[in-house]
Amino acid sequence: MKEIWHNALAGIRARVTVENFNTYFRPLRLVVIAGDAVELEVDDEFFRDWVREHYQTLLDEAVTEAAGRPMHVDVRVSERRKANALATIDVEADPEPAVDVPIDDATVPAAPETGDFAAFPLNPAYSFDTFVVGPANEMAHAAALAVAQDPARTFNPLFVYGGTGLGKTHLLHAIARSLRATHPELRIAYVSAEEFTNQVIKNIQRQSMDAFRERYRTRCDVLLMDDVHVLAGKERTQEEFFYTFNALHTAQKQIVLTSDKTPQEIPQLEERLRSRFQWGLITDIKAPQFETRVAILQSKAERDGIELPDAVAFYLAKLVRANVRELEGALIRLSAYAGFRGRALTVEFAQEALRDLVENRARALSIDSILKLVAEHFDVKVSDLRGARRHRAISQPRSVAMYLCRKHTQSSYPAIGKGFGGKDHSTVISACRKVKGALETDHTLRTEIEAIERKLPG
Repeated sequence: MKEIWHNALAGIRARVTVENFNTYFRPLRLVVIAGDAVELEVDDEFFRDWVREHYQTLLDEAVTEAAGRPMHVDVRVSERRKANALATIDVEADPEPAVDVPIDDATVPAAPETGDFAAFPLNPAYSFDTFVVGPANEMAHAAALAVAQDPARTFNPLFVYGGTGLGKTHLLHAIARSLRATHPELRIAYVSAEEFTNQVIKNIQRQSMDAFRERYRTRCDVLLMDDVHVLAGKERTQEEFFYTFNALHTAQKQIVLTSDKTPQEIPQLEERLRSRFQWGLITDIKAPQFETRVAILQSKAERDGIELPDAVAFYLAKLVRANVRELEGALIRLSAYAGFRGRALTVEFAQEALRDLVENRARALSIDSILKLVAEHFDVKVSDLRGARRHRAISQPRSVAMYLCRKHTQSSYPAIGKGFGGKDHSTVISACRKVKGALETDHTLRTEIEAIERKLPG
């Protein structure tokens, strides 16, 4: 019985995003499999209805494939939870839901454009307790925790930036979960910048902008916006967000924003918005260090009941360096493969099972790919970086590119020199040492390199 459900979950993992799996499928609990029926339970009616409406077909298909015969899934509310809820219900409580937290994914229906915020389920894996803190993210974590403990009193706005899959969305969900528990009276809006833009467009078409503005400016106590860099170039949306920001900030309502760029790096962003984003605290999340990556894997394995040998954790931490989401995804994939094949988790099995990941990463992180990224960032030609010109406008980007090639690829100094037009290995060594030394004192250079590194694949 458990094996059928385990295999069904593994099949679902391969068909949905990590966020959707953690939010909508991990909380499902198997009760019984009898004949062609599978009974699952959840803790509340809202979650049950959401899963039935949006994922019933996927559940039926996954269990049918795992069992090898037609099956049907029935999702029910736990009788124990239902009894507890009835025993503690407060008839005087405000029946309106307080938190709007959709997962930012195309498969999840958008929140309503007007009216009150719908109580979308929060990702159960995204809390402060499950956020592994290390040197690369400790400031962002501390700031988010401070906001959750005392909203609109410490950092307002809080602006968190960093590459994809490093934990920005995790912190937003953690803030929402904490506030929901400690301040249930607050109306919390979680929205991606893309969804905010779509809502602006739809409400313009429906001539209902007054209701839209009231919803965000007067019926919202905390605004959490993901991927604010998506506002770039969207003039009307930026105008609406500017006045929304002003209204909330003036009313001492908390605002938290995430982005893959600093405010200064977001192109086609109005200066008045750029200025307001800097009113509070701007902090970043960098790629986690090796020790933190190992801790993330161990924490994930413990939560999921995976027996993870240290040697395998070390191997995965060395393989995936720049993306926490991909790191955890590699562990899930490896565990699923091991379960399917009845194999123990060993380094040898990991190398075999993740061979395509290794090959794809090697192709993605090549000297050529780094040269292209550096050339785009500094607005120079790749041919100039490979050439012999020593003008500072070319020599500094060239040194940065050599440093990044040495740091992020397995290429030797001679191989890097060859990739840069046949330069001597001593030139590469000198460039790498120069950049590494400058990073300790040159804040501008450090910011430039971090911006490039955020664009590197996992």
